[in-house]
Amino acid sequence: MSFVVGLTGGIGSGKSTVAGLFVERGAILVDTDAIAHQLTGPGGGAMAAIAATFGPPLVRADGALDRVAMRRLVFTDRSAKARLETVLHPLIRARSAELCAAATAAPYVVLAVPLLVESGGYRERADRILVVDCDEQVQLARVIARSGLSADEVRAIIASQASRAERRAAADDLVVNDGSQDELPPQVDALHRRYLRMARAKAQAGR
Repeated sequence: MSFVVGLTGGIGSGKSTVAGLFVERGAILVDTDAIAHQLTGPGGGAMAAIAATFGPPLVRADGALDRVAMRRLVFTDRSAKARLETVLHPLIRARSAELCAAATAAPYVVLAVPLLVESGGYRERADRILVVDCDEQVQLARVIARSGLSADEVRAIIASQASRAERRAAADDLVVNDGSQDELPPQVDALHRRYLRMARAKAQAGR
């Protein structure tokens, strides 16, 4: 069984950048966001269930999920988010498990789950939990700069996620990303060496 590092962090924390650095060092990335996009793309594996649950207005002409319409619905109808998760989460979990199990060519797997702390169950599938941590004001500025959302909209997204304290409490390891991206590679290098040692130990123990 592969050694799995569960990677998470709040919106704007820099998860994708950190994941890319691990991939450069030989890890295989299993990204649940990418899986969700595949499942909700044209002809995606979740689209029949989404159409049955929400009706034609949420399906684009090409057969993909209308993400703008879904975002609007989720913000106005709290139950819509739960219904969407009921459809998507089992499919994402199953596909990510398949990909982690198949990743035998790499020394370890980085399983990127934006809502890992909130979803809970992924904790049992990861050997380590790595949180990309940054100050909330840094998060806010980054997301506004890249998305064009208002400060209030970004604050609402941050408030809907686990708090910084909750993520830190769940973490086995931290990457601090408050400053320059030049500060990231040394932190990733140290963790990479640690994960190589731990992956070897797991393999030798036959777990």
